[in-house]
Amino acid sequence: MKTIFAKSVPGRRAWEIDSDAPKAARMLPAGLLRKDPPRLPECSELDVVRHFTGLSKLNYSVDANFYPLGSCTMKYNPKFTEYVAALPGFSRLHPLLAQLSRGAACTQGALQCLYEAERWLCELTGMKAFTFQPMAGANGEFTGVKLIAAYHKAKGRNRKKMLIPDAAHGTNPASAALAGFETVNIESRDGMVDPDALAAAIAEHGEDVAGLMMTCPNTLGLMELYLPRIVEELRKVDALLYYDGANMNAIMGKMRVGDVGFDVVHLNVHKTLGTPHGGGGPGAGPVGVGERLLPFLPVPRVALREDGSYYLDYNLPRSIGYMGPFYGSFGVVVKALAYMLRLGGEGLTRASEYAVLNANYLKKRLEDVLDVPFADRLCAHEFVASAPEGTRALDIAKALLDRGFHAPTIYFPLIVKECLMAEPTETESKETLDAYVDALHEIIAQGKADPQSLADAPVGLPVRRLDETTAARQMVLTEDMEQGR
Repeated sequence: MKTIFAKSVPGRRAWEIDSDAPKAARMLPAGLLRKDPPRLPECSELDVVRHFTGLSKLNYSVDANFYPLGSCTMKYNPKFTEYVAALPGFSRLHPLLAQLSRGAACTQGALQCLYEAERWLCELTGMKAFTFQPMAGANGEFTGVKLIAAYHKAKGRNRKKMLIPDAAHGTNPASAALAGFETVNIESRDGMVDPDALAAAIAEHGEDVAGLMMTCPNTLGLMELYLPRIVEELRKVDALLYYDGANMNAIMGKMRVGDVGFDVVHLNVHKTLGTPHGGGGPGAGPVGVGERLLPFLPVPRVALREDGSYYLDYNLPRSIGYMGPFYGSFGVVVKALAYMLRLGGEGLTRASEYAVLNANYLKKRLEDVLDVPFADRLCAHEFVASAPEGTRALDIAKALLDRGFHAPTIYFPLIVKECLMAEPTETESKETLDAYVDALHEIIAQGKADPQSLADAPVGLPVRRLDETTAARQMVLTEDMEQGR
């Protein structure tokens, strides 16, 4: 497909300069005015419409295709949540209106949504309170570890070590480092956090351990069977336990993380509660805390007066301050609340049950063509597998693109060789999963018969296989408008 610049023909245009444009230009400061006209493609309106319509057909979306990703929960987005969030009473509110005394009456519905969403998330997780400021999961992680830091600082401690499992999400050590912690790797045993390795790390670093970041089920899709001992070891040095909520899709209605010893949790509501993430947003990563971290939550918080009205509470003297603009991604929270209200407690539980069922069905059907570690155990909402001997995970992923499937997560976690991860979610049908299984069987057979054919994939897409090293070292990020390249 040619670029819009390659379709440019001198003299063609799709618009007329408005007669008021010069007046508008005079209203701008001189420093903001262009010295030369912009170098834009010259195309007719029809060419422009056809070009961008054609580009839209190349988009891969969950509305049209299956995402077998792991740790990403790319599931179908119910359209009614989009409708609710787009209601004028929500979508047209100015974010500063709630701070104005005269605007309080205009924002009661929006504040009530935030208040009720917090109550839902507290019930779902067993936490005491939530903040909606974090704009995504990684921002939620950063907020969570800053809360842990504030807790220890309030006790007069300067703890510098954050324990991270070797199969943790990559953002965990990054978030800890951004918050000023040094990370300590904790090795796995049988696919789970090794409690002996944890105990050894605590013995070595002693009073310098601030906490442990983990998720349950973990990145391998396995429940952490040693969780009671993990909590016990951390409590010996008053270290806190952080829950990465990326895998919450497996346990809704089954386990409340606050009840089993976690002190702080972030939730990817743009994944778990009906709004797929991707493309840079929008996302939301609300953070929930137990009693010990309650005083340190970001400001402001939505509170309820005795007369039944809602307001923004800034009276939190020990707060860590603002962690995001305004009150977070309000529209995403509205979608999540609509999703929870529509499904109810039983519906959310069924969603997790179906997610786990689909993952185990997929794992069982692929055991004869992929090497599945821990195959004797039931997985949660996702599982990992290794490409069979003689094939590469990358080649399998590229070959799936030719068959209309999005590539799965590959080479993560690093502790599994030639790793392929799959998370079918609760919204996919058996027919879709069977088609995916058939495609993988076909790809593995093709790879054994003709390995080079997989190395060439994809062959049917507008962009063929790139040289990975060259693409990483010589990224082309600009458009040559003269040559249409």
